[in-house]
Amino acid sequence: MKFRFFTLGCKVNQYETQAMEQQLVALGHTAAEEGACDAYIINTCTVTAVADRKNRTLIRRLRRENPDAIVAVCGCYAQVSTDEVRALGVDVISGSGGREAFLQLLLDAVRTRDGEKRVSVDEALRRREFEALPAGGLSERTRAMLKVQDGCNNFCSYCIIPYARGPVRSLPAETAAAQAKQLAAQGYREIVITGIEIASWGWERHDGSKFVTLAETVCRAVPQVRIRLGSLEPRIVDEEFCRVLSQCGNLCPQFHLSLQSGSDTVLRRMNRKYDTARYRAVSYTHLRAHETGRNL
Repeated sequence: MKFRFFTLGCKVNQYETQAMEQQLVALGHTAAEEGACDAYIINTCTVTAVADRKNRTLIRRLRRENPDAIVAVCGCYAQVSTDEVRALGVDVISGSGGREAFLQLLLDAVRTRDGEKRVSVDEALRRREFEALPAGGLSERTRAMLKVQDGCNNFCSYCIIPYARGPVRSLPAETAAAQAKQLAAQGYREIVITGIEIASWGWERHDGSKFVTLAETVCRAVPQVRIRLGSLEPRIVDEEFCRVLSQCGNLCPQFHLSLQSGSDTVLRRMNRKYDTARYRAVSYTHLRAHETGRNL
């Protein structure tokens, strides 16, 4: 089978597309960047109405231009708007989980060509297990992504992601370290630690697990590889966070801190878990670490 992926949205989607590509290639199928394919797979995003519109436009175009191919759709948009996707004439539909099962449905559709519409979408809010996928990156690049967390428990008033991704689930730190070592052995020189809301890593264990422990574990596992952190909720950046990670010489020395608004009124309406005072305090802590030579 010759296939091609299209990915919309965040780094987690990019990571999951790369994982699915690896799985299909390992089964003997061929990834293509151009030319006619047997299957076209769209990994969708649903964070905004614009994202939803881009999904629909891409699906319609691929369906129109490739009437004899199998068109398969997965991801967050397919998770929360399954009926809309079904109405676009898609052959295989899955959500934001169960990637291996989704690929089996895809392969079955390509093999049989029976015209049957295959739909497998679970209830995201019932998920409790982290779906481990093979870590990796594009072969022509030196940077890889390592997904360590999925889901979100914040339920911000404007955000659909908890309903699309389910509750927080985390990859064990020792497994993350092992995957980082595999990536280093494959020649990657930089690893981006990513997830839907990585600041919540370990939350579901209720044992005091903290993201800083995960980040330190990965850094120590591959001291020869640069480690870069994805976006962080400001609430986890404190003195301990900076003190621990300042000892990791291979950690890229910058944090991307989320800030949806500079107005406390707006932040409350958004149901965000911080205010501007907390954000300023976090920024001050980070700046002070710089001034004291802590490499953060």
